[in-house]
Parts: sequence; C-alpha cells; structure tokens
Amino acid sequence: MISDAQFATHGFLPAEDPLNCFGDDSEFAPLDELGDNLPSLLEEPGFRSYARGLRIPPLPDRDPALPVLQLYYVRLGFLASAYVNQVGAEPVRNLPTNLAVPLCDVCARLKRPPILSYDGYALFNWKRFDPAGPIALGNIETVQNFVKLYDEHWFILVHVEIEAIAARLLAAFLDAEKAVIAVDRPSLDAAMQGVIGAIWEQVRVLRRIPEKMDPALYYKTFRPYIRFFEGVVYEGVDMAPFDHRGETGAQSSVVPALVAFLKIPHKPTQLTDHLADMRRYMPADHRAFLERIATIPSVRDLVDRSLFNEALEALAVFRETHLGFAREYISRWVVDPRGTGGTPYLEWLGQLIDETRAYKLV
Repeated sequence: MISDAQFATHGFLPAEDPLNCFGDDSEFAPLDELGDNLPSLLEEPGFRSYARGLRIPPLPDRDPALPVLQLYYVRLGFLASAYVNQVGAEPVRNLPTNLAVPLCDVCARLKRPPILSYDGYALFNWKRFDPAGPIALGNIETVQNFVKLYDEHWFILVHVEIEAIAARLLAAFLDAEKAVIAVDRPSLDAAMQGVIGAIWEQVRVLRRIPEKMDPALYYKTFRPYIRFFEGVVYEGVDMAPFDHRGETGAQSSVVPALVAFLKIPHKPTQLTDHLADMRRYMPADHRAFLERIATIPSVRDLVDRSLFNEALEALAVFRETHLGFAREYISRWVVDPRGTGGTPYLEWLGQLIDETRAYKLV
C-alpha cells in the first residue's frame, strides 16, 4: 500500500524509478530483446505470424517484486496491442494463447484489465539519464515504444513530467486537509497557492507537445497502437469476445484527483460514467487514493475566493490545451470519431471545461 508521504513526494509515479530491463541473467531477459526489437518487427508484414510463435517466459507462482511485475506488464501490454492493432494491417479480433495467457496473468496480479493502459504506457515506462537529476524532459527516456520515431518518445515523456509535477499537487492537497481540520486559513491559502502553481506548471509542460511531435505522424504511426480492443477473444483464457478501453490520458489519476479535491460537481451523464469506468484501468493504490482525496472536506467556502477561482481557471486551461491538441492531432485526420478509449471525446472535453468554469465563486 502506497503511503500519503509517497504520494506527496512521487505523485502517481512509482516511489522508485521503474525497472528498465530484466537483465541478462533473468529468465525474462528474452522480453527485453523483444521490447528493443518491437519497433523494427512491426515494420514487417509477417509480425503476427512471428508473434504467434514466440515463447513468453511465464511468471512464477509466487509474485516477483512489484517493479518486475510492472515491467512484465509493460512488455506484454505492448506486444498485445501491437498484435491486435498493427499499423498497415486490419485490426484482428483475437489474441493468441501465447500472448493472452501471460498478459491476463500479470494483469490479474496487478488487479487491472488485460490491456496496455496509461500506467504501462507512461507511469512505468521511463528512465532517467542522470539518476540524481529531475524527472523532467531532457533527463528522461522511454523504456518501450511501438515505433522508432522520437515523436512517440516525446508524447510519453511529456506525460511523465506532468505526472512528476503532480507530486506537488498531492502534497498540497494533504497540507490543505490539515489546514481545514485546524481551521488555519493562512495555511489553507498557502496550500491552494501550491495547487495553482503546480497546475500552471503542468499547463506549461503540456504546451510543449508540438515541439517534437508531428500531428500527422502521431495519428498515422503510433496512435493506432493504443486504441481500444473491440470484440477481441483472449485465446486460452476465455473464448468470449472482450471490449477494453485503450490507453488514454483519462486513465491518469491527476485530473480526477483535482476534481475530487475541488469538489467540482460534474453532471451525471454518459461522460461521467465513462470517467468512472476509466478508474478500473488505474493502479489499485491510485484508485484508493482518489477515494481518500474525496474525503477531504470542501475548501470552497474556506479558502480565499480568488485562489479557488484561479485553481479552477488553471484546470480549465489545462483541459482547453488538451482539447486544442485533440483537434490538431486527431479530429483533423479522423476516420473513426472515437478516441483511443472509445469515446466521443470532443463533445465531452468541452462539457468538462464549461462545468469547471461554472463552479467559480462569484
């Protein structure tokens, strides 16, 4: 179980940097080689035939250390999504036994659905060049990718830095809780200033997306790999076809934590049902922490009005920035109007922005 102190120092990233390879002496070493070669393998039309012949080393009966489980999930999650959604071929509706069984095994141990999600694509998928340096662009690299283009690395790494900044958010939430209980207005205002500063810093990082990510390359080359599974049979596990949400930022716990802390009353709709369903794809400890944040008493009528309103505005701008990129990187190229999670994202994102601003104090 992750402690409040760990959330306050690492946010929703692992408390220790993710494992970036199993090592030559590990029984899972073949997965490192597969991961390194995956972008090249996916350029070959025979990838699926090759993948069906792979022998994936199974997990032992006794759970290995959590970082080992997470890296195993990353490697298998990428392989499965690569198999189902290979670019240049029609998506398939089956996952062969040799991939489906180990993927379902590791995902069951991690208490999550058997598909690559935001945690495997971003939270567990980075390493630092300088271990003593910050978790920030310029000092981080991805562990696993679908394509050789740096655009995909950049897309993932922007999210990793945003997640690193979120540690300041969570620390401020916990400080605010103490201040509310103590009826300490100055400390509560200070905590809210911490929230505001962190959100604006996340906006700044999010706005860097276009620096090294081309819209056409995103849509055509690697976005297809993170799409949802629709009617996919997991052979050797269950012959019933399954639908699973694809990787999406809606599976990050950062914005849901902000909504829970600020107590933004989003109207119950298909949208809120979708966002609630996205929690199934978050790590179990993150889901529990969101419930923990929801128990913090409302600060709306206690904190300085201008600070509360600025926090809402910063969140609205973050969402507007995201919406702008959704239009630039997806809707202008779109064939399927659904996002990678399988939703009508443009309409829904606009609604969230409007409801966020509507909650400001007057």
